[in-house]
Amino acid sequence: MASEVAQIPAEETPAVAAAEKSEEPEKSAAPPADSAAAPAAAPAVEKAEDADGEKKDGEAGKQDKQQDGEEPKKDEAVAAPVATKSEAPPAQKFNVHKTNFEKDIIYLYQFSRTPLLPSLSPYCLKVETWLRLVGLKYENVDHKMRFRSKKGQLPFIELNGEEIADSAIIIKELSSKYEKYLDSGLTAEQRNVSYATIAMLENHLIWIIFYWRAKYPDNVLKGYKVNLQHALGLRLPNSILNFFFKITFGRKWFQGLKKLKAHGIGVHSAEEIEEFGKDDLKVLSEMLDCKPFFFGDEPTTLDVVAFAVLSQLHYLSKDIAYPLRDYMTEKCPNLIGHVSRMKDKCFPDWDEICTKLDLNAHIPKPEPETKEGKEGGEQEKSNEQEGTEGDKIEKELEKDKSNEKESTEENKEKEETK
Repeated sequence: MASEVAQIPAEETPAVAAAEKSEEPEKSAAPPADSAAAPAAAPAVEKAEDADGEKKDGEAGKQDKQQDGEEPKKDEAVAAPVATKSEAPPAQKFNVHKTNFEKDIIYLYQFSRTPLLPSLSPYCLKVETWLRLVGLKYENVDHKMRFRSKKGQLPFIELNGEEIADSAIIIKELSSKYEKYLDSGLTAEQRNVSYATIAMLENHLIWIIFYWRAKYPDNVLKGYKVNLQHALGLRLPNSILNFFFKITFGRKWFQGLKKLKAHGIGVHSAEEIEEFGKDDLKVLSEMLDCKPFFFGDEPTTLDVVAFAVLSQLHYLSKDIAYPLRDYMTEKCPNLIGHVSRMKDKCFPDWDEICTKLDLNAHIPKPEPETKEGKEGGEQEKSNEQEGTEGDKIEKELEKDKSNEKESTEENKEKEETK
């Protein structure tokens, strides 16, 4: 709008134009009062013209002085440029939970640790296994399972103030950003086989495991030795938390049944669902055969997903009966070997994770100071203080000795003079 107004030429307003037109006829129509008034007015006009000439000469002289470099007088107004402060741009706001994040550090939100397994969620374990395998820097956020992604899921990550949800999308985005492709050495046919097998694991076998968990919630707590007090960050006794867990889980059981039925697995009987799971395990065992990993000597994305799912079966406590786990142990021993190899390769700190329930056991921590070290430091400080005090005393003694020498010399001189 301002540019449009600037382009419009300056015009006189109608009121000003009318006033100027009305003044012109009055000046022409007004005759002199008499002939004597005209000669009397002539000297006055001449004086006015002389004064105007002097003013013009003075202004011309001032302009010449300014051109010659002389400063203008104090009474003349000089326009000074107004200094405008450049306003700092507002700080960028990030819609993330970890507001004090470090650049290029991946913050992973997942479930809490258990004494038998790093994560009860195969999707969370899948993401963490992939991060460790490709060697990216990450940090688990201890949120006590309070947060969910904008999609309502776990896991999700935050990277440089941006949230990325869903395990498959997380791996895809990070692979593209950091050029970490586990499947780069596979042929087109192998990639197709990997894609189909991952779909079987995540959209079929996982749901069979979820069916068992939804049907036996108490066995989930006992089978993985879940400490709800630690997992939820609450001070209530575990007995009370377990009681409320069963109640809330019972309410969600009906929602879980709806999801299982919507998926298709929930409409079958328990025996039929168990047979489906055994068939999936058999296919995986035949694919792996005698190889260390599914496509050779190095793990790929399929190995990551298989490890995350099969660990949910293998590390379930033997005190809890589960036919599908027993079938894998007896009929598919090569799958057990695969789980062990992936564990040793990606989780060398497995025992520390499960015993201390540490989310960030992979991050080196500063060594705590021992009592001996503290005592040694205190002794050194005391020795230093004693040394400084001893130095002060020695200096004072030296001053006293010098003063005594000076006094004795003065006395000798006085005696000699006497």
